[in-house]
Parts: sequence; C-alpha cells; structure tokens
Amino acid sequence: MNATRGLSTILRSASNSTQSVQSVIFPGVNLDVLEKTLKKCRNPMQFFQIQAQMIVSGYIHDAYASSRLVAFAASSKFIDLEHLPRVLLNISSPNQFSWNWVMRACVRRGRPRMTFSLYASMLERGDPCPDQYTHPIVFQACAFRKEETEGKQIHAHVQKFGFSSDVYVVNTMINFYSVCGNIVSARQLFDKSTSLDSVSWNSILSGYIGADEVESAVKVFDKMPERNLIASNSMIAFLARIGRPIEAYRLFEQMPVRDVVSWSAMISCFDQNGMQCDALKMFSTMFSEKVAVDEVVLVSVLSAAARLAAVKEGEMVHGLATKTGIVSYLNLNNALITMYSSFSDVSAAQKLFYSCPHLDQISANSMLSGYLKCRHLDDARRFFNLMPAKDAVSWSTMISGYAQNGQFSEALLLFQEMQIGGFIPDEPALVSILSASAHLTSLKQGSWVHAYVRRRRLSINPILGTALVDMYMKCGCVEDAAAVFEDMAEKGISTWNAMIAGLAANGFPSEALEKFSEMKRLGIAPNEVTFVGALSACRYLGAVAEGQRIFSSMTEEHHIQPNSLHYGCLVDLLAQAGLLRDAEEVIETMPIAPDVATLGALLGACKNHGDLEMGERVGKKMIDLEPDHDGAHVLLFNLYASRGMWAEAAEMRATMKQKNVTKIPGCSLVEAGGTVVEFFSGDGEQALRDPL
Repeated sequence: MNATRGLSTILRSASNSTQSVQSVIFPGVNLDVLEKTLKKCRNPMQFFQIQAQMIVSGYIHDAYASSRLVAFAASSKFIDLEHLPRVLLNISSPNQFSWNWVMRACVRRGRPRMTFSLYASMLERGDPCPDQYTHPIVFQACAFRKEETEGKQIHAHVQKFGFSSDVYVVNTMINFYSVCGNIVSARQLFDKSTSLDSVSWNSILSGYIGADEVESAVKVFDKMPERNLIASNSMIAFLARIGRPIEAYRLFEQMPVRDVVSWSAMISCFDQNGMQCDALKMFSTMFSEKVAVDEVVLVSVLSAAARLAAVKEGEMVHGLATKTGIVSYLNLNNALITMYSSFSDVSAAQKLFYSCPHLDQISANSMLSGYLKCRHLDDARRFFNLMPAKDAVSWSTMISGYAQNGQFSEALLLFQEMQIGGFIPDEPALVSILSASAHLTSLKQGSWVHAYVRRRRLSINPILGTALVDMYMKCGCVEDAAAVFEDMAEKGISTWNAMIAGLAANGFPSEALEKFSEMKRLGIAPNEVTFVGALSACRYLGAVAEGQRIFSSMTEEHHIQPNSLHYGCLVDLLAQAGLLRDAEEVIETMPIAPDVATLGALLGACKNHGDLEMGERVGKKMIDLEPDHDGAHVLLFNLYASRGMWAEAAEMRATMKQKNVTKIPGCSLVEAGGTVVEFFSGDGEQALRDPL
C-alpha cells in the first residue's frame, strides 16, 4: 500500500471514531504505552495506526514522544524512506534529534541526496539549529558521493555554527577529505585540531593509506600516542598490499594485543606476497594458541594451500571448517571449490558446488574455472552453456580457458558471441584474445582489440601492453608493435622480451640486440626468456662471437643457468656458421640431456654443410631419443637424398612406413570475415572452398 494513502485512510477512520482507534492501539496516550506499542509494531500498517492516533490525539506535538516515533520509523526497514520526511512534516516543531535520525537513515540506506535536501529544509525553517551530530551526518553523505564541493560548503557551516573545535566533527571532516582524495586538507585539519583522540589518528592514518602515501602513513603510525588494534591491523593490511611483508610481520610481533583480524591480516599478507609456507605456519601458530578462527581466516589459508598444492593441509582446513559449522558459508565454499580445482580434484569441487544450499555468480565462475584448470574443456563448455546467468567474468574465464589450452579459434568465436550478447570484455578477456590473435596471426581481430582499448580509453598496463606488442610482432607489424612499446608508461620484463624476440623473428636482429643493450643500460635485469630472444637475434645475424659472449654472461654476470632452449640457440648459431665440431662439443658437454630440437638444429646444418658422418651420428641419436619423431626421419632422409644415397634414403622411408611414422602436414591459416580457417597440406579443392 502507498504510504500516504495508507495513513490518509487511517486518519479518516480515526476522525469518524477516535475511541475505536484508541481501543485498537492503546487505551491511553502516554510515553510508556507508546514505547510498548512501538516494540510490537511489525509492519507499515501498524505503524500508520500508531502515527494516526498520535496525530488525532495531539500527542504528535510532544517533542520527546514525536522524536521516539521518528527514531523508530528511521530505524525500521519496513518503513519506506520516502515516508520519513512526511513524518517530520506532521510534527509542528521537530527537534534536532528527529532531523538527525531521518538524515542518518538516508545515508545508511544509500540516499545521500535526500540528506542534503533535508539539511537545506532544516536550515530554511531556522529552528532547530544544527547540533554537533548534524554536520557529521551530512559529511558522511558527502563522502558517500565524494562530493567535495558540497563538503566544503558544510565545512563553512561548521565554522559558522561554532563546531570547529568539536573532536567528533573534526574527525568526520578528516575522513571526508581523505575519502575525496584531498589528503592535504585532511592533514591541515588534523594539525590545527586542539583535541585529538584515537579516532583522529586512525582517520588521518586511513587517509594516507588510501592515498598510498607510504612514508607519511608510517610516520603517522610511529607518532601515534597509542597504537590501537584498528590502526595496527590497517597498517598490516597496507604493508601487505604494497609488498612489504617483513615489516608487516615485525609490526605483528610487536602488538601487545591481537584479535582475529590481526591474525587474518598477517596470514593474508603472507599469501598475497608469495609466502604461502609462512601463511600456513602462521595459521598453525594461531590454532595452537587457541585463537578462534572465522570465515575470513580460513579463506586466506585455503588460498595459500591451493597455491602450494598442499593437499593434506587443505583437507585439514576443510575438516576444521566442517567441525566449526561454517563450511556452508558462501565465500568459504567458493574458496574450497577453487582449492580442490587447483589440486585437479574436480570431483571434490563438483561435490561442493552441487551440495551447497546457497550459490552465487562467484560460485558458478569458480566451478567453471575448476573445469578449465583441470583441462576438462568439454565439461567446462557444457557447464558454461547451462549457467542460468553469465557475467563478464564467466565469458572471460571461458575465453581464457580456450586460449590457455591452445584452442585459439574457439576463443575467437566465443569472444564474438560475448560481443553479440552485449557484455563488456575485461582485461583478462582482451589479453586472451590478443594471445589467440597472435597465435593465429589474426591481425584484424588483434587490431580491433587495440582500437577498442583506445576507444574506451583504457590504460595500457604492462600485461595488456605486452600482449599488444606480441600480437603485432607475430602478425609482422613491427612498426605498430614499436609504437605501442614506446607509448607504454610502464614496461615489464615481459614487454622487453616480446620486443626483443619480435624484432629478431621479423628480420631485425641488429635492432633486437640494440634493445637488449638498452634494457641493460636502464638497469632492467634480463631473465631466461630475454636471453632466448637475444641468442635468437645472434643466430639470425650470424654473430657467433656476440652470441658466445651473451651465452657466457648468463652464468657469469646474471647467475642464470641455461636451459635446453639456450643451448639449442647456441648449437644452431655455431652449426649455421659451419662450426659443426664446436656445436657437437656443446651438445656433448652440456649439463642437461639434449632434446630433439637441439639435435635437429645440428642435423639440419650437417645436411647444409655436407657432413654425412656427423649427420648420421646425430640423426641416430635423435631416433634413439624419440623413435616416433617424424622430424628425425625426414631430416635423415633429406641428408641421404642430398648426397645421392638413394638406397639409404629408400631404407629410411621404409623404416618410417614400418614404424607408422608420418610427416605432420603443413598448415596454413586464412582470415575471412573475422573467422580464421585452417587448411592442411593434402586437403582437396572442395575443402579449401567450403569454409570460405
């Protein structure tokens, strides 16, 4: 029923028979009866009856009684927020207590604009004047909307009405300016205040933490007269977020009193900063000290167990959650689904998902991610198709799953469906599509993503920027890749790696080595991937001496142990230069077993340089290493054929047939109408024509 109509109906009934309404609600109007009747009020109709009786009897004009009615209405969820100002209007002179209650209700129910309107109406009436509790409520409304302009006007009112020295008012102003990002004004208020309390210190500390001003936050915390739990817990969480877990732990150890939030913040700190073992040890200590655990603590512990693949510990935490009766909590259940998925125990994840009485979108997305982590792509797609509701994360998760499992064409097709459905792709989805576009050399799709990023004015961070550079390089658009690279405000090591490898692969090995030198001049330490790109550039350039120098610098300067890729590049570099004996010596002395690719590089060079004896020796090693590898057989066949040894070539072909070793057919990709089509060598003319 409409609030106004409901009250009007009751008022008409009350006018016709005052006594009948009185008998329904209460026999005599007094404060004690009003309080008891309000306690029994359970719905809007009952409230309207009470309000109507107070109006008819005139009791509504009693200042204290009317304020109790307003307070009840403001704190009752079943009373429509729009009805609260009408309750005030029915009172001839509502006191400040009543105005404050209604304004506070507007803030708490997410309607800060109503708070501003009520405050303006109160000032227009001129009576009552704001008290020390009024302006803090209005500041909360301003903070809710980050309305700094209105807040500054209220600040002027605070000075006008003489509340500038009230600590409660000052604290809310400090918080308001901090929320609005104006930490300078917040600090000025803090420094000028003559009566600071713990809330004042907590407020300015929170402001610096919110502004990510590390040193200022540390200084304020160190100067606090008394470090309370709220401040200490906030600092632990802040130090965790900025990657300073050792300092966070030192602070934790110094705390004279800790609560469950302190333990939770410290465990989460370790987990966030890659110290999962320490997170589990911290939880063990917490448990041994008999500190009561809650849902938040267990979620952090499950995250650490998942990242460590600590199955036993994860199952123990699951058992503890069951024992304490919180296993059915939604966030905890979702964390368990994620943990078991990371253990590749998809059946346990399924059991949790389908047995949970309360599920949300996060639950469904967690289960979908679980299927994909376990590489159950078909199950994931079936689950995705049956999801009653999908959000951008659902689409992004499925697209990323396809891309990470090499199903690049499916990723592109699903991305097109996502667009048709009107969903806005998030960064993981865009990065996955760029990765798929790079692998399929789909320049049209990759360029669309770049145009989308520019159109939406999205910031290009190192992850997105690296994906763009990699896509353009693999599509052969070196200038576009370089333009993205140069425009990036922040570059990660992966960005440099994509640039160096891309330049080398696209026929610019000298430029790749220049980028490698530039990176080192800027103080950016190369990693394993960087050296693969640099050695590849030397290989394309034929720069043997430079390649050997870079290879040696891995261990001597950067303390990086070469892997099979690095040795493969060095062997290929030496072999292509005709230094076959040196290349073979590298293979024989390398501390790890050579793989087929490394041996294949030398075998191919043996064919090119006509070294039959070494070629046979290396080829047989390849076949011994992988008897079914087609490359070894084909390279040996070509070696024999190039030397006119047709009998040996025929024997090699017969061996391939006997072992059922077949040469993998060549594959071509054609982009047509936004779709990438694959064609294999040997496909008929009809097979080529039908997809197009």
